[in-house]
Amino acid sequence: MSQQLLKTLLGSKILITGGAGFIGSNLIETLVAHNINVVCLDNFSTGKRENIEAFLKLPNFKLIEGDIRQLDDCRKACKGVSYVLHEAALGSVPRSINDPITTNDVNVSGFLNMLVAARDAGVKRFVYAASSSTYGDHEALPKVEETIGKPLSPYAITKYVNELYADIFHTTYNFDSIGLRYFNVFGKRQDPNGAYAAVIPKFVQQFINHESPVINGDGSYSRDFTYIDNVVQMNLLALTTENPEALNQVYNTAYGDRTTLKELANLLKTYLAEFDASIKDIDIKHRENRVGDIPHSLASIEKAKRLLNYNPKYNISAGLKEAVAWYWKNIS
Repeated sequence: MSQQLLKTLLGSKILITGGAGFIGSNLIETLVAHNINVVCLDNFSTGKRENIEAFLKLPNFKLIEGDIRQLDDCRKACKGVSYVLHEAALGSVPRSINDPITTNDVNVSGFLNMLVAARDAGVKRFVYAASSSTYGDHEALPKVEETIGKPLSPYAITKYVNELYADIFHTTYNFDSIGLRYFNVFGKRQDPNGAYAAVIPKFVQQFINHESPVINGDGSYSRDFTYIDNVVQMNLLALTTENPEALNQVYNTAYGDRTTLKELANLLKTYLAEFDASIKDIDIKHRENRVGDIPHSLASIEKAKRLLNYNPKYNISAGLKEAVAWYWKNIS
């Protein structure tokens, strides 16, 4: 199915903001491999040059080093572009709590700059990374797109504001967009280092180093962990859908199942022990829950199935096996 979607994009030029990041670089890899022209805009504040090193000499890839907080950089990147995949953002709930101003500058002002630049450049469709954090304190499971709660962090506020701006640009300027609410995405190239590293690469690196990973709380909190290839599929569907009802919507981008942090740690131990048997004996430690974290997250993917024909291929086990093999090869 992805092959057919990619064929429809031949001859188009696609801008990926934040292309040197985890999700952005996976999107670039898929597109350039199918001879689609890609422009990457990144300021390398969180993205890594090594994530795009393999693409730099390709004739269908162009890197623009710039910042979405600068409107001129956004305009330069959007020139001659048919579609935008907007992945650039400052992620992490804790980072937003520690520095709400920078998070807002990048995620709100930068997002608005990109909308304006894309609109003025005549971009056909703007697909952007939204977030499951938008559900906030709404406790019902599974999470359904039309029902959200109060945001629980500055980061969550910024991602909700993105959705509001995208909606206004449709109603005011007839500018088409699709928002993808990502749920705990994981996979190759996700950075295990730094204060705000995501839980899966962080745990993997700790196990490989024979260190005990630390779970916030008792391990009963659960997440809808979503392998990167499912996310790439959703982005391609959002770019290429010809269903007018599917446009100017937000969609949960997830697998539609949840795993507790304790279950996650044990799965990682099991899969990593296939490479190093001693890992199965490493203890798991616990500490207090983190401020701003929601207890449970589970997505309904019915809307994406109905309007975009979304069909995720990787459940948590299949995704972790792929991710663990990549990490073992690249960081052990």
